[in-house]
Amino acid sequence: MSNTENHEELLTTNRKALTINLDADKYGTFAEIGAGQEVVRHFFQAGGAAGTVAKSISAYDMKFSDAIYGKSPRYVSHERLSTMLDHEYALLKERLDEDRGDTTAFFVYANTVAARNYKGTNECHGWMGLRFQTAPKTEPNEIIIHVRMWDKENLLQQQALGIIGVNLIYGAFYHTADLKSLIPVAARPA
Repeated sequence: MSNTENHEELLTTNRKALTINLDADKYGTFAEIGAGQEVVRHFFQAGGAAGTVAKSISAYDMKFSDAIYGKSPRYVSHERLSTMLDHEYALLKERLDEDRGDTTAFFVYANTVAARNYKGTNECHGWMGLRFQTAPKTEPNEIIIHVRMWDKENLLQQQALGIIGVNLIYGAFYHTADLKSLIPVAARPA
């Protein structure tokens, strides 16, 4: 086992979020619809979130979501996630590029998720995506994944979403040079 792999095993979800929070050149928006703001919660709890979080939004109500992102035939869909990433990334660049664009790699993390409902009768799945620059003033990259949640309790599904999201962001920022290591990092439980 290499030193990098060994070091990765020691990192908790909280430590990964803190590492990103302390990385001064990464700054962005978190837009989470559905199961709550489980990913950004980790960044707030880790400390130093002001260094990473430009905005956090959760348009849980469909009318609010429609007002921000436009109407959608399905709210938990690849199409809705793409609309969220487009809207939030354009807004981030519009508002911050002039002041921070030369020194900041911008990102938008978004998800739209249907976690277990109260009656337990729905399909539990979602879409997660990250649009991110690897360095300031570069064209953004994008990672989109579809997740299915098999936990029987809503709380466990929310916890899993938070872990997956943090691992996805951490992997994108620190493992893009070695793409073979990206998937194991993003999928590794904390």
